[in-house]
Amino acid sequence: MTIFAIGDVIGDFGCKFLKSNLNLIREKEKIDLIIANGENSSSGNGMTAASSEYLLNCGVDVITGGNHTFKRRAFFNYLEKSVRIVRPANYPEGTPGKGFLKFKFNNIKFCVINLVGTVYLEPVSCPFRTLDEILKKTSDCIIKIVDFHAEATSEKRALGFYADGRVSVIFGTHTHVQTSDEEILPRGTGYITDVGMTGAANSVLGLKPEISIKRMKEKIPIKYEHENHDPCKIEGAIFFIEENKGKTVKIKRIRII
Repeated sequence: MTIFAIGDVIGDFGCKFLKSNLNLIREKEKIDLIIANGENSSSGNGMTAASSEYLLNCGVDVITGGNHTFKRRAFFNYLEKSVRIVRPANYPEGTPGKGFLKFKFNNIKFCVINLVGTVYLEPVSCPFRTLDEILKKTSDCIIKIVDFHAEATSEKRALGFYADGRVSVIFGTHTHVQTSDEEILPRGTGYITDVGMTGAANSVLGLKPEISIKRMKEKIPIKYEHENHDPCKIEGAIFFIEENKGKTVKIKRIRII
């Protein structure tokens, strides 16, 4: 099974660039499943029903979230009903949406799990303990894929080794900067600290540089705006998984501009 994990898709500009390239990537790389982090897919960040539908219509099979998933209350009802969007599982009970989803592909059961880090982010439940609980509920799935949306590289690395041998893939999102540390951990789990982002290349994490500079230099709050000028890029990683064992056998990092 071949899985393409796409880094945070940023705003309308990132969504449109993804649409214009995704089918070509799927065909060229012979990809079976596409997962994209969509927590910043709407204009002005956060997620909406419209931005989610756009990603799904582009060819994305599963959308994962993060700390911006709940920015817009109008999205909650759509999130609750969706069977193709997974939000961080370690938010409190009663939070809209689902923290993991089960699917079947070629008669193989697999699941997609979303977790958010707690270092420098919200004080939600422990991602390590939450993962333990989810793995009990997904023991029937051969392939388990985790999007760990976290700030600290140390927390991502730690969860990678903690999950090694118990999940097929753990890829990081949130920092919007692609790392070059893709590897297969000792017990067969495919890992990368951050798959990067999909959006304007000449930007500050997808945002207009002049606004980011002004905010950091002057220390005065100012509304962030997404950059929407070429060049645009798609970043992610393709994981090749042995279907009968659920182990990653190869990883290919992707960066298209």
